[in-house]
Amino acid sequence: MMSPRDFARSLRRKQSRAERVLWQALRNRGVGAKFRRQHPIAPYTADTACVEARLIVELDGLSHDVDDQVEHDEARTRFLRAAGWRVLRVRDGDVLTDLPRVLDQIKHALQEPSPPERGERAG
Repeated sequence: MMSPRDFARSLRRKQSRAERVLWQALRNRGVGAKFRRQHPIAPYTADTACVEARLIVELDGLSHDVDDQVEHDEARTRFLRAAGWRVLRVRDGDVLTDLPRVLDQIKHALQEPSPPERGERAG
């Protein structure tokens, strides 16, 4: 069985065009915060994550419109939110056709307060 780290590495090698475009914009603190791509958050792997802001940006292609995938995405988002992460879902097409708007959405999400970590109370 592949370790979460090895699985994340394999995903980084097989990125979609939208993932590559978004990563080029986010890397090296492109929006003012450090992001990691294919970041393991067991049992899942986030497309991109800013650990400091506890923000995950998930890219959704056409396969995410299928009923089974929609249910899986909703369960995944509930799990990640319960673990103290915020999840921003972005369409692949939006990254490819309107990257500046997507980057503005990410910058705005970075300004929102981070949720308390698991076991920590909101103040």
